[in-house]
Amino acid sequence: MNHVIIGNGIAGIQAAETIRNLDPSASITLVAAESHPPYCRPMISLMLEGQMSSKMLAIRNPHFYEDLHLQAVSGKRVTDIDVDSRTVKINDDRLISFDRLLIASGADPRPLKIPGHSLNNIFYMRTISHVEQMLMEIASARHALVLGGGLVGFKAAYSMMRRNIPVTMLISSEYPLSMQVDDVAGRMILDKLKSNGLTVRTGIDAVAFEGDGNVREAHLSDGSILPCDRVIVGKGVRPAVGFIPTDRIPVDLGVLVNTNLQTGIPGIYAAGDVAECTDRVRQRPWINAIWPEAVMQGRIAGMNMAGRPVSYPGSLGRNVIRIFDLNVMTAGIVNPENDGPYQTFSRIQPRIPVYRKFVLKDNRLVGFILINRIETGGNLVSLIQRQLPLTDSDMGLLKTI
Repeated sequence: MNHVIIGNGIAGIQAAETIRNLDPSASITLVAAESHPPYCRPMISLMLEGQMSSKMLAIRNPHFYEDLHLQAVSGKRVTDIDVDSRTVKINDDRLISFDRLLIASGADPRPLKIPGHSLNNIFYMRTISHVEQMLMEIASARHALVLGGGLVGFKAAYSMMRRNIPVTMLISSEYPLSMQVDDVAGRMILDKLKSNGLTVRTGIDAVAFEGDGNVREAHLSDGSILPCDRVIVGKGVRPAVGFIPTDRIPVDLGVLVNTNLQTGIPGIYAAGDVAECTDRVRQRPWINAIWPEAVMQGRIAGMNMAGRPVSYPGSLGRNVIRIFDLNVMTAGIVNPENDGPYQTFSRIQPRIPVYRKFVLKDNRLVGFILINRIETGGNLVSLIQRQLPLTDSDMGLLKTI
């Protein structure tokens, strides 16, 4: 059996290892856009801080590809998939044939489309190479601007602060982490950022950049101008699907897959940040682009590719992050529709500070927010994943957490 895997992120690596364990004689070719060996992408901000080197981020040994007896095509992007001839084309015009294919191409940063976006010293932070570019001239930085109030934006801003570089964060929403938390938790996080010296401006975005080759200032949506000589863009990501023939392989936001992580074409699978699977609590196609789900999807896709049918139970979004001395954990639906079939209850102890919010649907836990004292978070995630009706003791537990 001839397997081809597009992408050497954690989903692609898990799939390759699973296939090899189940089929020692299979042919496996892995095509990776990056030249770096597999690494922990969520930790690249530690490179920007200066706490870790790129080698320290490695998640497999330097001889990983040889040890797994697979052919690695590194530093190349797939440009097309021919469903009928069962081949993929890479950007040096080579064709690689496959019997079974895994699309694990991940996601790319959402690009800026404003005047001046191509000036020098405007960066994204998605890969080791992005961080290496930032580090080349980091010593000359005088004022950094971070666009976006999500996880990437916060990590970038924190890294700049650790290097004693003044930084301003622009957030188009009214509070940080608006995709992960509600307004109460968001304002707690906003206050924490400001009290630790980070300049944060909410409800505002950049509309243009100007400079003399290098960026020098940002024009903002409120009409003001902000001097800056470094810009880090953290405006989210989008699945890397540009090479996929959407007239043959169904694509919505990501590649649509069934419970076996197979696309609409037999023998072609998708996993990781590019795959649009069923969300466990929303019960509809959704992308939860997080490391644990990519790990599980890679393994299950590998099992199915190797002829061991296994169903994927669906994805669940969750995050844990430390923001200065605030521990924040969220999972599932945290901002339900007001007119939907949801019940919510919450409480806050601002002096500690501690905040809890629980979201229920049909007497089942479908989401929560914890700020500080997050030790029970694992049990709560398990409650969501099991989707069993809550008992009286479960309800009592939630009200005492």
